[in-house]
Amino acid sequence: MERIGGRRNGLERVRAASQPGERRLAGAAPGAQTAAMSTSPRPSAASDAEPRVAAGLAPFVDGDFHVLSPALARDPQYNDRRLELRRKLLALGKVFQERARAAGVTLDVRSSLHQPHAFNHNQVKRMWLYVTRDKQEKGRLKRTLGADLAKDLDASYRNAYLCVALEHDALEISLRIHADAWFDGQNLVNRTKKEGLAVWLALLNALDGPRLRLADWKGEWICGKLTREKLEEFLKYYQPAEHALAIERRLPAPPGARAAVLAPEVPERIVQELEALLPLYRFSAWSTESDFLFGGGSGT
Repeated sequence: MERIGGRRNGLERVRAASQPGERRLAGAAPGAQTAAMSTSPRPSAASDAEPRVAAGLAPFVDGDFHVLSPALARDPQYNDRRLELRRKLLALGKVFQERARAAGVTLDVRSSLHQPHAFNHNQVKRMWLYVTRDKQEKGRLKRTLGADLAKDLDASYRNAYLCVALEHDALEISLRIHADAWFDGQNLVNRTKKEGLAVWLALLNALDGPRLRLADWKGEWICGKLTREKLEEFLKYYQPAEHALAIERRLPAPPGARAAVLAPEVPERIVQELEALLPLYRFSAWSTESDFLFGGGSGT
């Protein structure tokens, strides 16, 4: 599983560079304008090609989880079996993509590698579905940030994204803002400063049970039970360029006890949970309808 801890390997802290005529990020350090993006190795274009699948909701089976177990995660003979899971996740993502489009949000759907590769440390312990801003919206963000700050924006995790992930013992549905997606995290922080916490609090408490997480901290921020004081506590410590933020629900799926996640209605439930997270994505991530990065604020 990806550690969403406070890490800098994708983004150095925004450096001070107060130049006349430059825009400054509201809420960032004085003069903060430049940052170095990660140079983590990327898979080749051939190995990273997305499978072609139609939208659909196929139930998970026990083998989908088993091929991610420590005993099999490095074994290339299970690549074809993991590719089946990758296709299943993409098909589910396209169902959600269509529903999001009907709600007025155009999103891109991507998936993680299904074979051991240097990029995943030669083991596939977690398979991801990423749903994030589309190419057109990335282009707008690149123009807003400028060339230096927008390097490597095409990497899905360098954007706020909705996620479905399988591990050998768990199923996760989440909204994530990686430390490298500092601009989306800063947009959220600036928006709560400008508008107050009421809207964010209401959106979080409209969910029943997912947890708001700060990096790998042990804090208890349970959606549906949050208070203004709890969110103030969270924001006191959250630093977008250093910490990851996640709103996640994890369903246990240990070997021998996976019946609950293998039920035929689970894929539809996952899509519904993604739909429930969509308002929080729209509120948090930078877009032309939620533009608070440089202290303006278009509102939604």
